[in-house]
Amino acid sequence: MSLQGEARFNRRAVKVAEAQRRVLEAVQPLPPETAALWRCGGRYLAQSCEATVDWPPFARAGMDGYAVHAADTAQATAEQPAVLRVTGTVAAGQVYAGTVQPGTAVRIMTGAAVPAGADAVVMLEQTAEAAEPGAQAVLVKAPAVPGQNVAPRGEEFRCGAVIARPGTRLGPGHIAHLGTFGYAEVQVHRRPRVAIFATGTELLPVGAPLAPGRIRDSNSAMIAALVESCGGEAIPLGHIADDPAAVSLALEAALDEADAVITTGGVSVGDYDVMAVIMRNLRGAAATRAGAEDPEGAAHDLLGAVVREGAQLELPGQGAVPRGAGHGLLFDKVAMRPGSPTSAAMVNGKPLWALSGNPGACHVGFELFVRPALRRMQGSSSPLHRTVNARLGAAVRKGSPHDRYVRAVLGERDGLWTAELLAFNKSSMMASLPEANALVRIPAGPEGAEAGAEVTALLLGPLHE
Repeated sequence: MSLQGEARFNRRAVKVAEAQRRVLEAVQPLPPETAALWRCGGRYLAQSCEATVDWPPFARAGMDGYAVHAADTAQATAEQPAVLRVTGTVAAGQVYAGTVQPGTAVRIMTGAAVPAGADAVVMLEQTAEAAEPGAQAVLVKAPAVPGQNVAPRGEEFRCGAVIARPGTRLGPGHIAHLGTFGYAEVQVHRRPRVAIFATGTELLPVGAPLAPGRIRDSNSAMIAALVESCGGEAIPLGHIADDPAAVSLALEAALDEADAVITTGGVSVGDYDVMAVIMRNLRGAAATRAGAEDPEGAAHDLLGAVVREGAQLELPGQGAVPRGAGHGLLFDKVAMRPGSPTSAAMVNGKPLWALSGNPGACHVGFELFVRPALRRMQGSSSPLHRTVNARLGAAVRKGSPHDRYVRAVLGERDGLWTAELLAFNKSSMMASLPEANALVRIPAGPEGAEAGAEVTALLLGPLHE
């Protein structure tokens, strides 16, 4: 039985930037939670953190040597070293009780507090031991200047200075700063739990042997890895046949359990593309369901409508769901290649993405629309991909009515980014997925782009971070 009618062709494409705007305006950061500092790497900060003391909190020796008055060494040379009497030793973690008087020195270790009276540290390699009758002495073989090898108090941070702002993605360096200033725990946004399943009667579990006309469901595992790579918690739910009732029930269960849902497959204009039907039935739902006394029940009724044979909601318009709206279609077609049928909606205030079943298009849809939204849900202050301008390494001869996002390898040549487009770049192909570190945007037009043309590249993986 065909699931679709003529309405499958009545989908108006929105530009990529507009689709991203709609998604980012619809989702909100998840509530914060307190986490141990050592577990906060890669999480997004939900509080402002300030330096609790000056750092360093005292004048600190930068290396092993001797704390001295610089003026006492002004004339020192290797042939005629300055002779200073050594009055004590101070190690890291200790405080010298006395004061360094003119003509004296204190042996000091890296990180130790510089004693009062000293204004420089002479590195050990520029000294030698000397013996004076009845006292230990050191020979200083080069002149020192005030401040030499001394980190003054507050050199790096002043007490009260902001060291990390809300929305910061915490890396190892941030963790070091926070630990330095006593933040054993910090407030970070909760990681979104993302339910994932694929639709398609042709799909088999990854561990199953191939059968005629069947393929393994590799998209679910790929999406799960992508979700984890941007801080989410993946909930893989396997695959479901092209059965509207089964898919609707799976969506309801997933939306009850997770903060967001991603499906792959069934989103195009084929006769059995069930996610396209569900997304169409969500069109305009924000306005239609506004004011419902039971919004959760309304959303379930909306999903359940596709179960009834022949039921197709004639809902007006395709406007974006406003900020804070609980239900409705965000878009069901994007002016791009690959993955133009990529769709997104809000149900129960939670995002639902329907990505292409073709692996290449599925990957592009995730990077353009899902990753930024998951970052925003974690409180990111800059959820969109970092982009750079790059020069094409080879010409693209084929034109396109829409912008194309092509997998590429970015490199550097003569101080400029270069983009080498990868082979096997069609929507259905996956061979070049592991190599790609960027998506290059080839602007719409009849003639593609010439070698050396300047293009925009969206950085993927470690390059983006």
